[in-house]
Amino acid sequence: QTRSLLGVFEEDAAAISNYINQLFQAMHRIYDAQNELSAATHLTSKLLKEYEKQRFPLGGDDEVMTSTLQQFAKVIDELSSCHAVLSTQLADAMMFPITQFKERDLKEILTLKEVFQISSNDHDAAITRYSRLSKRRENEKIKAEVTEDVYTSRKKQHQTMMHYFCALNTLQYKKKISLLEPLLGYMQAQISFFKMGSENLTEQLEEFLTNIGTSVQNVRREMDCEVENMQQTIEDLEVASDPLYLPDPDPTKFPAHRNLTRKAGYLNARNKTGLVSSSWERQFYFTQGGNLMSQARGDVAGGLVMDIDNCSVMAVDCEDRRYCFQITSFDGKKSSILQAESKKDYEEWICTINNISKQIYLSENPEEIAARVNQSALEAVTPSPSFQQRHESMRPAVQSRPPAARTSSTGSLGSDSAALSALSLDSLVAPDTPIQFDIISPVSEDLPGQAKSSGQSGRRTNPFGESGGSKPETEDSILHQLFIVRFLGSMEVKSDESPDVVYETMRQILAARAIHNVFRMTESHLLVTCDCLKLIDPQTQVTRLRFPLPNVVLYATHQENKRLFGFVLRTSGGRVDSRQTSICYIFESNNEGEKICDSVGLAKQIAFHAELDRKASEKQKEIDRVKEKQQKELNKQKQIEKDLEEQSRLIAASSRSNQSSAEGQFVVLSSSQSEDSDLGEDGKKKRESEA
Repeated sequence: QTRSLLGVFEEDAAAISNYINQLFQAMHRIYDAQNELSAATHLTSKLLKEYEKQRFPLGGDDEVMTSTLQQFAKVIDELSSCHAVLSTQLADAMMFPITQFKERDLKEILTLKEVFQISSNDHDAAITRYSRLSKRRENEKIKAEVTEDVYTSRKKQHQTMMHYFCALNTLQYKKKISLLEPLLGYMQAQISFFKMGSENLTEQLEEFLTNIGTSVQNVRREMDCEVENMQQTIEDLEVASDPLYLPDPDPTKFPAHRNLTRKAGYLNARNKTGLVSSSWERQFYFTQGGNLMSQARGDVAGGLVMDIDNCSVMAVDCEDRRYCFQITSFDGKKSSILQAESKKDYEEWICTINNISKQIYLSENPEEIAARVNQSALEAVTPSPSFQQRHESMRPAVQSRPPAARTSSTGSLGSDSAALSALSLDSLVAPDTPIQFDIISPVSEDLPGQAKSSGQSGRRTNPFGESGGSKPETEDSILHQLFIVRFLGSMEVKSDESPDVVYETMRQILAARAIHNVFRMTESHLLVTCDCLKLIDPQTQVTRLRFPLPNVVLYATHQENKRLFGFVLRTSGGRVDSRQTSICYIFESNNEGEKICDSVGLAKQIAFHAELDRKASEKQKEIDRVKEKQQKELNKQKQIEKDLEEQSRLIAASSRSNQSSAEGQFVVLSSSQSEDSDLGEDGKKKRESEA
């Protein structure tokens, strides 16, 4: 921050130098060429008018200075065509002050800048030599020489820096004086030349010049007072900062603070340059929430080094260097070895990272909680077991929250949940509801609906998109968005109609984590598709849980902490009976809570429109089936009519052929009847049976 602010002051000095050089050239033209006096005066007036357009980083909002220069520009423009100035008066009253400022004050700034740069380089070289000291006792003489070198170079750098800063601050006052005094001298020469009788020099203008002269004197007195105060401050700082020049102060006089949750300072980072070779780079490191950041010299902002949530930190011996420690990420894939400058910084860095890894910074009173875990932070100074064993020891033994967990947490997470009354809270979340902290849990045995919805739990997701023998459900989904999330907990809720239930669940889960010291979180990949939400193991690509999208009835992100979000899943069965239950799941993301909610909303919209299209398609198919059936009935009716016509023609033809044979049959029947009358009753029956 100091070097960035110094860059602004140096940029302002360069702008002042550039502007003063232009103004000096314009006034020098007035002095050299009396014949071109009018044109040179006009140029001076023009430059004065452009002062308000100049972008001075430290003096761009000086309205009084701008208005004063504008008034001067107006008067000079009126006098540019009617007066001539004696060269001696111009040299004494106008050229001398601006020349003195240009040749003495601006060059002094450049000289101090070079001296400061040299002392800064000497200090960096001394620090580099000091960092290479060995821990062996036989090098005490070399250690004393290098320590003295660091002390001398640091003191020289500090003194040079303070004098340089004093000169830069004084330059702001000298800038006003160097601008106003030449103009004042120029106007006084004009008044003297025209014997106070020029028609352009009125009493009002003379009064204005008198006020400007008084203002210059006031600025000079203010500058002298400020310089005196800065000199006194420099002396006080030199006395107070003398112990800080030592790179490794006495731990008894400057004890380490072990309850920190934020830390910043310079560290040496080890970078591998080969199989067995490495290099060390000195950079500025600082913590920001749960992240370790670094910023190189000249960078505008810092960059992410590592996520130190749930990480492990321990002291290491590295290349015969002192005060080295190693940070390992939660998954063990990334590690970094850093070297502190002193034992005090070394212990504070380890304690701070150890506190942040337990996510103490998320609580309301981080220093009080850090004081309770101070003993574990002290143990982290010595080599500790692997990070996996440490986190296994942090696994919560009790997964259900006792009744006191809810009543003892009085803090509020969301701005709306703080206004809920006790009655409304009970209507959202039932008292004494168990909280599930681990994502791999027997909750599916108690909830049949959840077991059905997560039927694909344990199924490996192919990262290359190959289906193998079966076709994945989400293969045809047009939406695939992946987010990194950490599971905080889940619990059954009584309502799924208002986002307040999500806010209240967040509050209760985080309060229970703080009470039971549950800091471990399971990291997963949340896959959002048009069919479901999936929690995928980032290591094995196995689907841990599957949430059908139609069952996700409510989702919201925290109103203040955008890293927190949750959703309510409606299931078909409860713990005891077959009633519908609602379970609220809470996650933490990397500042992507709103993006995840937007993605879920988009997925539900796509699924809704797809369902409408499916219903419209089914309706159209039903209409087509009805039309096809009607057409078949019509064709069948036509075929029946055609068959009837054919049968009628055949019957008509057969009826004509049968008329001729009917007469012969009539004669035969008549003879048969006469025979039947002769045969008697038995004969008739016999003949009928034969017939």
